[in-house]
Amino acid sequence: MPRIMFYRSKCIGCNICYETWPLRWRLSRTDGKSNLVGATEKKGIYRINISEEEVEVNQHIAAACPVKIIKVEP
Repeated sequence: MPRIMFYRSKCIGCNICYETWPLRWRLSRTDGKSNLVGATEKKGIYRINISEEEVEVNQHIAAACPVKIIKVEP
């Protein structure tokens, strides 16, 4: 099953993930960083299994992320 891994502590809040896919990404009003909707956190890494339909758009988001903190595993 595909999944997203997100290293939130390194997020700079550029918002490309939220602007591209607001159903999976949200912005924190507290610190301006992104949140991966539905993810679980372990040792600072947020993970969530996703459907095949979400892989392509999230791969695009990962490639566009300026700090390369989003990984999509097919």
